[in-house]
Amino acid sequence: MEIVGLALASSISWFLSTLAGGGSPLILIPVIGLCLGAAAVPPVVTTGMLLGNIQRVWIYWRYIDWQVMWWYLPGSIVGAVLGAFVFTQTNIKWLPVLLGIFLILSTLSYGVGKNKPSFKVSAWYFLPAALIYAFLSGIIGSTGPMLNPLYFNYGMVKEDMIATKAANVVVVHIAKMIAYAAFGALTPAYLFYGIIIGIAAFPGNWVGQIVLEKISKERFRQLVVVFVAFSGMLMLWEQRALFVVW
Repeated sequence: MEIVGLALASSISWFLSTLAGGGSPLILIPVIGLCLGAAAVPPVVTTGMLLGNIQRVWIYWRYIDWQVMWWYLPGSIVGAVLGAFVFTQTNIKWLPVLLGIFLILSTLSYGVGKNKPSFKVSAWYFLPAALIYAFLSGIIGSTGPMLNPLYFNYGMVKEDMIATKAANVVVVHIAKMIAYAAFGALTPAYLFYGIIIGIAAFPGNWVGQIVLEKISKERFRQLVVVFVAFSGMLMLWEQRALFVVW
C-alpha cells in the first residue's frame, strides 16, 4: 500500500507541477512523511525528483536555456553539498516557515495581471540564486517554486521554463544524492522508495506535456502565481505547531 500510495501521489504531483511551473514535492513531502517518517523526506524526495526531472529534460530538451544552465551549475553544486551536510548535523525547524512567507511575498514580484516582467533578471543572477536554493533544498528536502519569479522575470514561460528548470534541478539533486550518501543519510530503503517515485513520474510528465501545449502563456502565468501563493500557505500550515509553541 505504501508503494501504491507513493506512486499515485507521484504521478498526480508531476502532472500538476507541469501546469503550474513546478512544485511536485509539495504533494510528495506530506505523503512521504506519512508513509515513511520525516527523516525519509529529503533523501526520498531527492531521488524521485532526480529521476522525474531527467524525464523532463528528455521531453523538453530543445527548450533548455544553456546560458542560464552554466551560471546555475557552480552555485547549485556548492549549495547542495552544504545543505546536505547541515541536514545530517542539525534540525532547523523554522526554515519552512521563512520559506512559506517568502513564497507568499514573492507573488508580488510576478506583477499579477501584467504580461511584462516586474523586474529585469540577467543570466548571472542564477549563480547566487542557485546557491541559496540548493542549500535550503538540501536541508528541508525541497524549496518548492522558490525561483519561479526569477525564471519569469528572465523571460521564460511554459516549455522553456519547465525545460531549463528541470535541467537545473537535475544538477542540484545529483549533488544532493552524492552528499546524502557520503553523510550516511541515503539508505537502500530510501533509495528504493525514491526510485518508485521517479518511475511513477513518467505518466504525469507525459500527460502534463500534452495539456501544457493546449494552454496559453497567460493561463500558465496565472497558474504559476496561484500555485506559488498556495505553496507558501501550505508550508505555513504544515508548521502551525511551531506557531503554537511560539
